[in-house]
Order: sequence, then structure tokens, then C-alpha cells
Amino acid sequence: MDKLIDMMNEDMKKQIDEEISRLTFTKNFRSPTAKEWFVFLPSYKDIVTGGAAGKAIIHYNLYDTKHFFINTTIIFDDPALHKAGLHNLVYAVSDEIVNRLVGYADTLLSVHSGENSYNAEYKQ
Repeated sequence: MDKLIDMMNEDMKKQIDEEISRLTFTKNFRSPTAKEWFVFLPSYKDIVTGGAAGKAIIHYNLYDTKHFFINTTIIFDDPALHKAGLHNLVYAVSDEIVNRLVGYADTLLSVHSGENSYNAEYKQ
């Protein structure tokens, strides 16, 4: 049996724990089919406004329930979160955002964060 090697260093684990433990949201916009949340992280912010590090837009497909998915888009505005060395942090924070705002619903996720951008699908 192969041994699993944890490639994440202790500093990154601490940073992830810190960001997630102090992660907060503010609802900005609501419509019958979508919600927008500002995402606040303790170490990151929008460099133009000094505000939220990013936003999460959750779009509920209410018209076609045969294949029900929630479409979630997360956009990180702080350029520091666009650097490839922070992929583990972006992934962990995005996963936590989905868990807190969407729960365990089937979700299509699109994360926009420079070199750390990715798409994922969460299924029960």
C-alpha cells in the first residue's frame, strides 16, 4: 500500500484555519432566483475599495427541477489570492463558502481567482 504524503506545509494549514475561522458574509442582493454575498477574509480585501475580498453569487434553478443544480460563482477580488502558491487556500475557502451558503445541495461551482480559478461539481 502506498503511503499518503501531505504536501501542505504547517504554515499553510494555519493560514487556512485562520481564514476559515474568521470568514464572514454580508448579503448584498436578493432576487427570486439569485443571492449575492460579499465574502470577508481577515487577511485579504479588495485593493480598490478596501472592502470584501470577494463575492459569491448563488443562482437557484427554479424553473427546471428535473435536473436541479445550484450554480455558484465565487469571484476573489484581492490579487494576492490569484497567485498560484495560494491554490490550497483558495480551494479550502471556496469549499467552506459552498458548505456554509449552499449546504449539501447539488452544486455547480465556478471559482474565479486568477491562476487559482477552477470549476467543480458537488453531488450528494
